[in-house]
Amino acid sequence: MSLKITGLPTPPIISKLPSIGPTIFTVMSSLAVEHKAINLGQGFPDYPMSEELISLVNQHMKAGHNQYVHMNGLPELRSVIAEKIYYLYQQHINPDTEITITPGGTYAIYTALTTVLQPGDEVIVFEPAYDSYIPNIEINGALAVLIPLVYPDYKINWELVRKSITSKTKMIMLNSPHNPTGSVLAKEDIIELQKTVAGTQILILSDEVYEHLIFDGMEHESMLRYPDLLERSFVCFSFGKVYHCTGWKLGYCVAPGALTTEFRKVHQFNCFSCNSPMQFALADFLQNKESYLTLGAFLQKKRDYLLQLMKQTKFKPLPSHGSYFQLYSYKGMSDESEKDLAIRLTKDYGVATIPTSAFYKDGKDDKVLRFCFAKKESTLEEAVNRLMKF
Repeated sequence: MSLKITGLPTPPIISKLPSIGPTIFTVMSSLAVEHKAINLGQGFPDYPMSEELISLVNQHMKAGHNQYVHMNGLPELRSVIAEKIYYLYQQHINPDTEITITPGGTYAIYTALTTVLQPGDEVIVFEPAYDSYIPNIEINGALAVLIPLVYPDYKINWELVRKSITSKTKMIMLNSPHNPTGSVLAKEDIIELQKTVAGTQILILSDEVYEHLIFDGMEHESMLRYPDLLERSFVCFSFGKVYHCTGWKLGYCVAPGALTTEFRKVHQFNCFSCNSPMQFALADFLQNKESYLTLGAFLQKKRDYLLQLMKQTKFKPLPSHGSYFQLYSYKGMSDESEKDLAIRLTKDYGVATIPTSAFYKDGKDDKVLRFCFAKKESTLEEAVNRLMKF
């Protein structure tokens, strides 16, 4: 028998995120399932991950590597990451004091923000922005200062950045390769960033989860390349995005020792230890440089294949030089809002996308949808066959 207590008032709950409901990814993925649509919205592959990496996990599970590893991450994995950073960026990183393994890139971003933000601080955020950034800032009592990237190439207006800096500016958030647009930082952006933060106490949070998914012969301009930027940066990465195992939820944060010390104070009470056998497997797998050096070419083929297929539709591509994503414009095809069209394409044509307006706090609508091309060729072919009827 259950005990029912009456007459007591419901305890009041004051929401820390009163304007937040289910994310657009949840909404569109649910619609995709309901209408048996091809899901080109959410950023996950539908092709198998590396059999070798799966086998390594199995080996380590059988070897008994199933208990807690160090809170900061498996030492062997942190050491291999430090070696990789030196190989790619000629930067010496201390694996003991400057690398922390986390349950995913988004967690690393949240923890970095929580580590340094105080009520009233300001954080410069470029829109369209990955949907966790602004809520992560606001839940810490800080203010997101929103700067639009310049449509249609989604470049940064650095003069506007400098005009937006105040005495309360604590941090600038960067994301390259960029979700949702696929734009990437150029060397010119790095020079402007250096000029902007020089002589200030402004920190940088650099979301580099698509580090290796970069195309067209371009280089990834990581904060790890530049000592003057790295000394003020949290740099966040994702194994899931790189190795097509998004469900593993493993990533890491690289930061100078003083910032890492504070990061770990927050981290230790949210995640005592990350998934152990996966860390052992990744420590082995990362030693094969080809496992990450070939990823850009692999995904570029998929981007190019979708580009070729989409020529049969009325959608127009916007530039994408990295990530899992390409934006397509439907300007002139329909006056519907991005959200309304995304829902109609899912229900009536069986293809789920993401409205780019979902990445703007004010819902800015440029008549652009985000497509994920990290899919099998057959998936892309069938999606485009359906879109040709629009």
